[in-house]
Amino acid sequence: MTTVSNFIIPAVIFLIVGFGFTAKDKCYESFLDGAKEGLKITVDILPTMIGLLFGVGILRASGLLELLCRMALPLTGRLGVPGELLPLFGVKLFSSSAALGLLLDIYKEFGADSTIGRIASLVMSSTETLFYTLSVYFLSVKVSKTRYTLAGALLSILAGTVASVMIGNMM
Repeated sequence: MTTVSNFIIPAVIFLIVGFGFTAKDKCYESFLDGAKEGLKITVDILPTMIGLLFGVGILRASGLLELLCRMALPLTGRLGVPGELLPLFGVKLFSSSAALGLLLDIYKEFGADSTIGRIASLVMSSTETLFYTLSVYFLSVKVSKTRYTLAGALLSILAGTVASVMIGNMM
């Protein structure tokens, strides 16, 4: 199966290029146009990405994130949520790379096979970097009215987090 999977992507690329040649399409020019458009989108979203990473850095460095987590600890402790995971839940909304750093810290301190490590792994795999994703995708296609996207995304992240905590505590 591994051998087959190694050939799937090159086969798809050759099929696309082959189809383009048989249709007498200018494949290389189309590729260059797509690459130019991709670079333009990257330049457009770069300030947003920098702003989000800068904001997460400020939250962590200022201690505000830890203060908010300490304030939420009495409520979350009654719900069976380990307090050590609260910073991960908050940071994951903004930056997956910063959340990955917190995940590695959790693994170093508690171990990957601990209950906290398992819950953290489940949360990382079942939730999305909401604000990063919304800002990047909506900015790239110039959507200004998001309607119910934020509420729906927050609800799905809450469901993923609750399910992760429940499943992690059962393991």
